[in-house]
Amino acid sequence: MQYDPIKRSLGSVFNSTPFLRKVFYRLLDLLLLRSWHVRREVKKWAATAPKDASILDAGSGFGQYDFYMSSKNPGWKIKGVDVKEEQIADCNNFFSRIGRKNVTFAIGDLTAFTDASAYNMILSVDVMEHILEDVQVFRNFYASLQKGGMVLISTPSDQGGSDVHDHDEEESFIDEHVRDGYNIDEIQDKLKLAGFSRTEARYQYGKPGQISWRLSMKYPILALGKTKLFFILLPFYYIITFPVCLVLNYVDATSVHKTGTGLVVKAWK
Repeated sequence: MQYDPIKRSLGSVFNSTPFLRKVFYRLLDLLLLRSWHVRREVKKWAATAPKDASILDAGSGFGQYDFYMSSKNPGWKIKGVDVKEEQIADCNNFFSRIGRKNVTFAIGDLTAFTDASAYNMILSVDVMEHILEDVQVFRNFYASLQKGGMVLISTPSDQGGSDVHDHDEEESFIDEHVRDGYNIDEIQDKLKLAGFSRTEARYQYGKPGQISWRLSMKYPILALGKTKLFFILLPFYYIITFPVCLVLNYVDATSVHKTGTGLVVKAWK
């Protein structure tokens, strides 16, 4: 199904005031399991990162992670890049309104975007599954990192990513994906092909995370796709499911998974 129109509708509801936008970010941080894993990895990286580190958010979307990182360390210089002009304009407007001067946003195609040796870390969350020319993007990431810099990627895996369970018969839940997910070795091989010297990868969205994702994201999105009237019922739905999803997200984020429908991948220059 088309996921972006529903995301835009949800974003517009919470975009009327800076307060509601911050509430929206907080809800995303709690509901989206990928955010639990990404924030955990950012905290690890921050322990040894320069106080004036430069960060690229490659595919910044709503600006959720830029808000988190700029809150964590006002000394970091953060740049968000996205191909969608309306989201860049929206993020620049919001971050200007709240006075976050260490964050900027620009339109950019990751298959062509490079900024030579400019960044200590590049973050890419739920982006690579949308881009066919992935090795070229990885080469651009490598060129844009300083020596010793790290890229952090969150993306679906080939173990049921995009909620595909039979690759021969079942299509991706999200139409915009060009691939259902990466093999855990394949993505690391592609990063090394692009020049990275060391990689690490682990599964996210194990069994607890898969249940949480269906409760918190898939089922409400399917309902909203059928009728916008579900917006009225949405608060009541989450009153029931929200506590369950929080527990499942915590278990998933603090466990080691032998397999899972998502990957967290790190690579160093």
